[in-house]
Amino acid sequence: MKFTDLNLDPKIQDGIRDVGFVECTKCQERTFEYSLEGIDVTVQSQTGTGKTAAFLISIFDLFLKEEYFDGRFALIIVPTRELASQIEQEARLLGKHLDFKMTCVYGGVGYEEQERSLREGVDILIATPGRLLDFDRSGKVSLHEVGALVIDEADRLFDMGFMPDLRKILRRVPPARERWTMLSSATLDGRVRNLAWRDMSK
Repeated sequence: MKFTDLNLDPKIQDGIRDVGFVECTKCQERTFEYSLEGIDVTVQSQTGTGKTAAFLISIFDLFLKEEYFDGRFALIIVPTRELASQIEQEARLLGKHLDFKMTCVYGGVGYEEQERSLREGVDILIATPGRLLDFDRSGKVSLHEVGALVIDEADRLFDMGFMPDLRKILRRVPPARERWTMLSSATLDGRVRNLAWRDMSK
């Protein structure tokens, strides 16, 4: 399937064309079958299968087409600041022709610049769990306003000991029936399957 076969907003198609994407990967094609209809998705995929573009394009499309997401933001939870920066870079390239405000927050650096980005408003927030909870506790971001949630590399989040923080985040965001959710993982072991079963719907 070609990206031009998808019923996407022309501004999204412009960004896809700019980065040189033509053919959907198998992972992307299967994801779009559900995600573009607003159906929650669990994706088992390795690096290089195009899952990042799949969830970014899905978020762009849902937020442009569905009034339900007005006033809400998309939250992408990742295990490392390196991955957060990579996703932000790809989001800015794919979303070049869109008006979405994007930022990422992660530990290991000062708070000031990240706080300033949050004060200016955000439509797509990429975050590591610890720093996200810091900003939630200090009132700099409201997890109650999440409209779409992506949990990326769920198996690594487990392996790196982030499960307690992830549970806190999931208690703070709207319940599964009130958001769109995508979970990606290289492996779908029992821990990941349980997370999907408990915290996804549709």
